[in-house]
Amino acid sequence: MLSGLTQTSARQREIAEVVLRNGWGYMRRLLTGGKPDEPRLPTPRILRNILVELGPAFVKLGQLLSTRPDLLSPEYITELSTLQDEVPPVAWEEVEIVLRSSLPRPLEEVFAEVSAIPVAAGSIAQIHRARLAGPEGREVALKIQRPGIEAIVRQDMQLLQSIAELVSRTDFGQYYDLVSLAEEFSTALQAELDFTEEGQSTEQLRDSLQNTDLIDSKQLIVPEIIWELTSQRLLVMQWLSGEPVLAHDRGPAGGPIAVMLVRAFFQQIYIDGFFHADPHPGNIFYLQDGRIALIDCGMVGRLDPRTQQLLTQQMLAIVNLDARRCSQIILELGEPTKRLNLVQLERDYDRLLRRYYNRSLSQINFAQLFYEVLRSTRKNGVRVPGNMGLYVKTLANLEGVARSLDPEFNLMGEVRPLVADLFRRQLIGSTPLQDLMMTALDLKSLSLESPRQIETLLDRLATENLQWNVALRGLDPLRRSLDDSANRLSFSVLVGSLILGAAIISSSDIGGQTPVPLVWISSVLFATASFLGLWLIVSILRSGRLR
Repeated sequence: MLSGLTQTSARQREIAEVVLRNGWGYMRRLLTGGKPDEPRLPTPRILRNILVELGPAFVKLGQLLSTRPDLLSPEYITELSTLQDEVPPVAWEEVEIVLRSSLPRPLEEVFAEVSAIPVAAGSIAQIHRARLAGPEGREVALKIQRPGIEAIVRQDMQLLQSIAELVSRTDFGQYYDLVSLAEEFSTALQAELDFTEEGQSTEQLRDSLQNTDLIDSKQLIVPEIIWELTSQRLLVMQWLSGEPVLAHDRGPAGGPIAVMLVRAFFQQIYIDGFFHADPHPGNIFYLQDGRIALIDCGMVGRLDPRTQQLLTQQMLAIVNLDARRCSQIILELGEPTKRLNLVQLERDYDRLLRRYYNRSLSQINFAQLFYEVLRSTRKNGVRVPGNMGLYVKTLANLEGVARSLDPEFNLMGEVRPLVADLFRRQLIGSTPLQDLMMTALDLKSLSLESPRQIETLLDRLATENLQWNVALRGLDPLRRSLDDSANRLSFSVLVGSLILGAAIISSSDIGGQTPVPLVWISSVLFATASFLGLWLIVSILRSGRLR
């Protein structure tokens, strides 16, 4: 217990040193509060430097924040998107201990050879190339967790949650709901430490792309997981020989690759509701045989059917520059954090979308447009779910890769023909007969239960036992405001009464002069009234009600 407290204190000192070295003024202004629409954050570059110096958990936090354009401005998103897990590799002697403890059998029985030199090193794990023992000698990639990383992450998570609870007392912390954000990050990072979850995500994505009619499933692959060797701290998967897709100019082949990627992600996002959420160029490989591979499924996104439908409609509303429909869908996706001015929200969207009038689809950067829509949403006090940011970040990465492969690539030109088929799927369903039968059963149940329910309603009306439960939203702030006003009014009356009493006492004279006790009483009353009046004025000024 004592050693744990000592380690935590040492970590707190380390964090304090990093913050002070990069400018304490930013954090001081953050902790002292401010207007929700003017978050007092460090500049993007300084924030990035702080996160890098603080280590793996904070680098992952920066990567998570880079997927939240609903929370941060484009400048922060751009800067934090450059955060990569570029850390020095751990010595093979230390990694070997983790590898041996994670295998079901001795290392020499499982692998014919393992390269001691890592292919890549990250903040959570590093990759080594190996060859399985046996006649086939299949080549595999080993993702091995860094020794001691769990304890470091657990300690940093506790500190982050403590910081979030502290900052949540400010307007900034309440507006951005930092406690929920810290919990979301903690859950995501804990899942990333369990490689079996990444293996399951990889397998699900692999099955999805093998059962689609939108692309040739033989041309886009996902590495196969070797489950008999995979554990919580070790992920063993098929080795794929290739290079990042943007390592070289693909020439005429770039266009078909871009189309295939867009179709594959259309399938993942709008049909399956499960998508690879980090399709940056380093996670898309061009293999030696000409196929394309998606790797690293550590970050995935999930969308429920209702959200999928709303996002499809939102895309069409943005393409058609329909500000009213755009604002309606945003309100269905999110929730207001303050009193909402719907007219202002629609006016902001209209002003934003008007900039794109008379432009062809090929001239529109849809990733930037989506970012600006989310920024207007945040400005108007509407909080959208976290997976919305992940969705927009995925589209941004995808569009960036596609335009790098083919500068003339038209994202909406490729997506629009797919939307009609998507609406057909959503309207009719993949199993129309089964859906029709379920609807018929619902109608039958409704027809049988309706007479009984109507009879019950009429009986209650006749016996006057019908009760109405009405909940009016937004009354608590009004009630608190009225209470404050009533309290201040009562306080003002009390102060006035004290002053009047002091004046009456001081004017009383017996034998031509005021008795000394009455003078003291009058002075005390007047001093008390002055103090209370001054306190009332200060409290009103601090509340900002005079502005």
